[in-house]
Amino acid sequence: MATDYPQTGPLNAPELDSLLIREVRPYGEGELVNVLVRDGVIASLDAGDATAERVVEGRGGVLLPGLVDMHVHFREPGREDAEAIATGSRAAARGGFTAVFTMANTTPVIDQPVLADAVWAKGQEAGLCDVHPVGAITKNREGKQLAELGMMADSQARVRVFSDDGTCVDNSALMRRAVEYSKAHDVLLAQHCADPVATEAAVAHEGPTAARLGLRGWPRAAEESIVARDLLLSRDYGGRVHICHASTAGTVALLKWAKEQGIEVSAEVTPHHLLLTDARLETYDAVNKVNPPLREDSDVAALRQALLDGVLDCVATDHAPHAAVNKCCEFDHALPGMLGLETSLAIIAEIFVRAGLADWRWVAKVMSERPAQITKLPGHGRPLAVGEPANLAVVAEDRPWTVKPRELASKAENTPFAGMEFHTKVAATVLRGKVTHEG
Repeated sequence: MATDYPQTGPLNAPELDSLLIREVRPYGEGELVNVLVRDGVIASLDAGDATAERVVEGRGGVLLPGLVDMHVHFREPGREDAEAIATGSRAAARGGFTAVFTMANTTPVIDQPVLADAVWAKGQEAGLCDVHPVGAITKNREGKQLAELGMMADSQARVRVFSDDGTCVDNSALMRRAVEYSKAHDVLLAQHCADPVATEAAVAHEGPTAARLGLRGWPRAAEESIVARDLLLSRDYGGRVHICHASTAGTVALLKWAKEQGIEVSAEVTPHHLLLTDARLETYDAVNKVNPPLREDSDVAALRQALLDGVLDCVATDHAPHAAVNKCCEFDHALPGMLGLETSLAIIAEIFVRAGLADWRWVAKVMSERPAQITKLPGHGRPLAVGEPANLAVVAEDRPWTVKPRELASKAENTPFAGMEFHTKVAATVLRGKVTHEG
């Protein structure tokens, strides 16, 4: 049984032995240093006047481990008009990410080894970040029969994360079998927690705003009931369960209870659920339609505190590009989802670092270290130390910029943050010593 990820290394990477990153502060701490990279690993964190074949000017910025996103949608195969692996990889690199996990809800669904291998190979060909395919839990994501988890885990792509994201595995007996099977193969099950009956035709958070606007409400209990069930399945059958895009205060309470019981569970939260509320729906602009929906102020406050406390483990963007035709329509008919890769770090810095609630080491934890640990991903989320792989992000702390959809790397433009000003920007990204973004 295979347990390791495939050997990584961009297929089109040029030969480059050395890189010098000048004047940065690792984790935003201490004095400015020059960091030397040789043969894809960190050779020195105090390189002084060393020279290298390529130089990146850090200009006093923060040096972080390359970011890891457990949850993106690159749409390939099937909807390359909205996003492709190449354009999604470019957006990831511009956002400081060196590894991402792309979900299985493509056309066709990633539910067999040949498709997972193709996604992995295309990501390596692009060479801008490691694109790990997520396999479907059930065949064609139909919730009727388990997909070939073992074959995908043993494939060239070495799939270690499985999810029917976009739909919930609502059949309890089937989910129990998946949990038992996942334990045998040491893989992670990432659950989209939304009871399909309770959310039928729902398009917005069930609350006063939806009621006033005449939008079909999406109750918190639809998420929380599935969270509770899967926590108990993990407790009783031992598989590792991960809760995708937690969005309610009730989910936070359930996760806190589970961790106190010693249940092996992890959970992510998106930047948009940490920043936005359902008050944005007043315009009926479908750019604000997302699954799960934007909630209320009380949920946002609970999610923020839970991330600080470690009840929520990490940040994941749920980067979900859509073609304009699928967003520029009536709210009820629009597809749910938002762009996230290029704005994620800026949002987290704005909410937590600039507000004095957390430091850059904490950012490294929730956006790099914990996602890599949860997915058991080697080479990423590693400490900034000599001998470690040079998967890095250089961050400018005070570089104001305004989000302009047409200037983003993604093919799509469905960002709810258009026109917002942020103060933190990724200045450079490095994948195993190769500069994948600088700007």
